[in-house]
Amino acid sequence: MENKILYTVTVFSENTVGLLGQVTSVFIRRQLNIETLSVSPSAIEGIHKFTITVFSDEETIKKVVLQIDKRVDVLKAYYNTDDELIHQEIALYKLSTPDFLKMVSAEELIRKHNAFVLDINENSVVIQKTGHHKETQELFKELSATIGVLQFIRSGRIAITKSKIERLSDMLRELDKKHNSK
Repeated sequence: MENKILYTVTVFSENTVGLLGQVTSVFIRRQLNIETLSVSPSAIEGIHKFTITVFSDEETIKKVVLQIDKRVDVLKAYYNTDDELIHQEIALYKLSTPDFLKMVSAEELIRKHNAFVLDINENSVVIQKTGHHKETQELFKELSATIGVLQFIRSGRIAITKSKIERLSDMLRELDKKHNSK
């Protein structure tokens, strides 16, 4: 069996109630733990895009994508590795304002990590960092070690392919050609 690597599965569908449960059940049946999950409208009107990350071997992820692809409400599903994608996560860190203000190197730390202060009030400071998982985790570790983090949240991965257009566009164009040629 191959080593497990992080795959990003992209699922295009109409916005259908219950589809998320159907898609996640495919991963559960294969005993694959979903690492991150993000759902949003895609660039194509009326089409939603699920972005799911999971550690797997290629043989298993191919089977998962084929199973997802067979769902009636799914237009198309794909899988990619990191080198085929441009991807980011967003992280928010809530810190104590008094502790943050006592920190001598606060500005330097924020600049070093290309983060910024999203909100500040008398009780808390919220810092936002966008980047890859490793980058958001490094800032978390550094803040935890220096002043402590009151709250922390990281989004699921959002990703687009490095190709010029969305792969679904090609598939829809082919379907349209077949439909118009009849």
